[in-house]
Amino acid sequence: MPPRLFVDGPLPSAGDRFALPPTAARHVQVLRLQPGAAIVLFDGSGPEWPATVTAMGRQSVEVELGAPSPAQRELTQTVRLAVVMPANDRMDGVIEKATELGAAAIQPLMSERSVLRLVGERADKKRQHWRGVAVAAAEQCGRSRVPEIAPVQSLAQWLGALPPLATGEARAVLSPTATPGLAALARAEVVTTLSGPEGGLSDAEIAQACAAGFAPLQLGPRILRADTAPLAVLGWLALQALHD
Repeated sequence: MPPRLFVDGPLPSAGDRFALPPTAARHVQVLRLQPGAAIVLFDGSGPEWPATVTAMGRQSVEVELGAPSPAQRELTQTVRLAVVMPANDRMDGVIEKATELGAAAIQPLMSERSVLRLVGERADKKRQHWRGVAVAAAEQCGRSRVPEIAPVQSLAQWLGALPPLATGEARAVLSPTATPGLAALARAEVVTTLSGPEGGLSDAEIAQACAAGFAPLQLGPRILRADTAPLAVLGWLALQALHD
């Protein structure tokens, strides 16, 4: 299978020759590809483009684009994960696996019991890093869309800005003391899940989430880690789509 590379920006028309941006060009050089080698490009808009390497420079790579084709690898549902960030770089794993499983968007959050707290320039740098993690995962898994990584916010700020629950939308806040109810999520067109940090969400935060249209949801009798719980829901939804 030809290497898949993300190009940040609209790709030109079929038959055009153009120079790859630096990040994509670096990947081609690391792979030691030569003129005539086949690659696949995508820009996040949905299709993917076959391309052929036409010239290699010391720091540049020129390619010729083929005709775009649709890539039908997205979930039928729009699934958004709102995740109170786990500590110790575990958010990297959440971003990577959520991309592989088909998440449309990921919202990093801070709550009362958060261990990891990011603000200002540090938060911006982390967001750019997570964007890179999502791009790499999309290249590897075959997706032609990269999930949106939203700016870091406090849970209260994010909940307060949410619009009312829309028709066809389901919202769930994960809680070990709630009752099971995954089946209801499978019937929704848009699903938003909210999961807490290592210490869980406080009772007040769960109440605030419920006031914003979230239904408490339990994933079973075992207590899942902060980086496992949101992926468990997403994985279940992705598997359900295969049987529809």
